[in-house]
Parts: sequence; structure tokens; C-alpha cells
Amino acid sequence: MDHHLIRAIEQALGWSGPSQLGGAFARGSLTDTTLLERMLTPQRLLDMVMRRSLAHPQLRMFRDGEELHPVQYLNSEVSRRGQSIPMVNMRLLGGLLRDGATMVLDQSNVFDPTLEVACRALQWWSREHVQANIYLTTNEAAGFRLHWDDHDVVIIQLAGEKEWEVRGISRPYPLYRDAVRNDSPSEDIVWAGTMKTGEVMHIPRGHWHQATRNGRGSGQSLHMTLGFEKRTGVNWLSWLADWSRETEIFRHDLARWDNTDEQKAQQHQLAEAAMTLIESRSPVDFLAARDQEVAPPRHVPYVDFFGPLASVVCVTNFPPRLVEKGDMIEVVAARKKLTFAAKALPALRLLLSGHPVQLDQAASQVGAEVEEVAKILTEEELCAPLTAELSSGYTDLVTNAAS
Repeated sequence: MDHHLIRAIEQALGWSGPSQLGGAFARGSLTDTTLLERMLTPQRLLDMVMRRSLAHPQLRMFRDGEELHPVQYLNSEVSRRGQSIPMVNMRLLGGLLRDGATMVLDQSNVFDPTLEVACRALQWWSREHVQANIYLTTNEAAGFRLHWDDHDVVIIQLAGEKEWEVRGISRPYPLYRDAVRNDSPSEDIVWAGTMKTGEVMHIPRGHWHQATRNGRGSGQSLHMTLGFEKRTGVNWLSWLADWSRETEIFRHDLARWDNTDEQKAQQHQLAEAAMTLIESRSPVDFLAARDQEVAPPRHVPYVDFFGPLASVVCVTNFPPRLVEKGDMIEVVAARKKLTFAAKALPALRLLLSGHPVQLDQAASQVGAEVEEVAKILTEEELCAPLTAELSSGYTDLVTNAAS
């Protein structure tokens, strides 16, 4: 999937691909500033918040660096049948923003088609899970205090300005669940300055950082943080632990009451079996398997009596894998393995490209069987109908996509 935001990020940071993600700190500027409003504006963000049932902690508010209690900006709307639905009190929210506050909306990509498509494209690019968190700060409000993240982030300043300080690491490659705490900030300042509209910054996992508008006067800052949850050796070992159930010795009870020699003998057997397991399933195997074992994301289902299937798009979290086996083609994705005749390969490549596909146009390019293949892929949830809303997330951002 060729997404303009990815190319813009690569150009801004001087990257040649995803391999530099998680490497060194980097900064740069987008040359195509039209992408900023295309991604999100403060007005669209507030409209998004108003129209949805949101609850803490997905939506959070901060003032003077302290998190506010949800009662200060959330209401429970009670229906006439007594059902309670959490909603944002827009009057209270407006007052907080006028006085100076920071609003945080986590996983905004589940609410907005443009951000949904951008995150999916970034996942196909990086082969890692990605989510978009949005930060709106007004007047002289402070953001989070000095902290570190357990994932790599790419930050895009969508509007306004904000002061940042980025420091080095105090523990190499810290984890959310770790062997020791990581509470002492580094004294090494990597960069301090103002992020202005259109600027991009990459902060690798473990780097301490903080942002604020203290001293900036009236105004606002809107930035998007793209979080990349990269998989580690710990994840590989956890995956191996699942596979260990196939080997009988790992299913045996541990020798609690046996003598020392028998306990050592069992330990030796377990160690040998563990080494065999480690050598049989590499980290590369783990990464490939995990890409294909992620369930499909939320999407609009295809229901035939709502109308014919006119256009579709692949919605898997990671690119499907096509395996040619003689006169058959296997499609592996989203916990499924589908088998097609070899003649379906051109249609499969088009439908699983990540680009929107108009089926009537595609038939003249790859053959009439594209419609039947599209129906199968949609029923199996590898593709989804291209609704007007979903289509808007691709328009002018993904190559060959148009409303």
C-alpha cells in the first residue's frame, strides 16, 4: 500500500524505509503541508469527540500537569429507559480548553477513517502494531511530566507549536513489564526546542521526554503520536512457550518431591528439549507467524441484500501472504488459509494490494473472476466493502484512490 504520509515521514526524517524505526532520534519537516489538515484539525477532533460515547481512560484531560477527574468533562446521558451512556460534556470541555488544558484521545484511529487507513498503511510498512494518539493543548497548559514510552513513536505537529525536551535513555530497551523499575531520568539532553506546524520527530523507546506550552501565551498545539509496538525477544520466548505444549516432556509435572538426582535429570531433559525447540522456531518464524495470526480489525460486513458488492479494499492488519503451489494459490492472513486456482492470482494481487478496487473496472484488467474472488475474500473478512466513509480515508492519500 503506497500511502503519501509514509513517504512524507521518510523524506522528513531522512529514512529509506522502516529499518531505522527505533534507531536514533530524528527530526525533520514535511514538505507537503497539505497532509496536516488532511490528517486532522482541532475542529474535526472536537466534532469526533462530541459524536461518540467516550470514557476514561481513552479520553483524558490534564491541567497544570495533573490529570483531571472524568467528572469534570464527562457526563452520563440517561435514556428514557434508564440506560446510562458516557458522553463528553462539550460545555465543560470548552471551558477547560479556554482556560488552558490538554486533551488526550487514545486510539483515535478506531473513530476516524483517515487515521484508520493511515495506521493500517503504517502497519503494512513497519510490520508492527500502530495506533494514533491525539494531543490537543491550549494556551499555557503543560503536558505530561518527564516520562518514557515502552514503544517507539513518530510525532507529527499538525497545528500550532509546543516546547519539547528529549533526553537519552537511563535503561537500555525498557519494557512495560520489566525486571527492574526505570524511574531515574537521564541527564543527557538529546534535543530541546519548539515543534512547529509540519515538523516530525522520532523518539525511540526508552528516551525520556516532556512537552509543554508554558510561557507560550494564548494559542494551541495539536499533535499526533504514532506508536509502534515492536516485538522483542521476550515476545519470541512467550511464543515458544506456547509451542512447548507439543512436546511431552514440557507437559510433565515438575519433580517437586523426587530426590536431587531425579530433579537434576528432569532439568537436563527440559533444557535439551528447550534447545531443540529454540533451534526449530527462529525469531524470523515468529515474526512471520504473528503477522498472519492477527484477527481482522473491525469493519463493515458485506450483507448481499443491502446491495451488490461494487468496490472492496483489503483490511488485514498486515499484508496477506500469497504462496504459489503448482496450479493452486494459498492466501494466508488473519488466522486463515484460503486456496484458489492459479488463474485467480492476478485478481488476488489486485484485491490484496491494500488499494481500493472498483470491481467493474478491475474486471477489464484482471478478468471477470475478480468479482467472485472479491466476494470470497469479503466473506472471509480479508476484504471489506468500500463504504463512502472508508473511501474518504483513502482519497488523495493512497495511490490511485479516489472517491
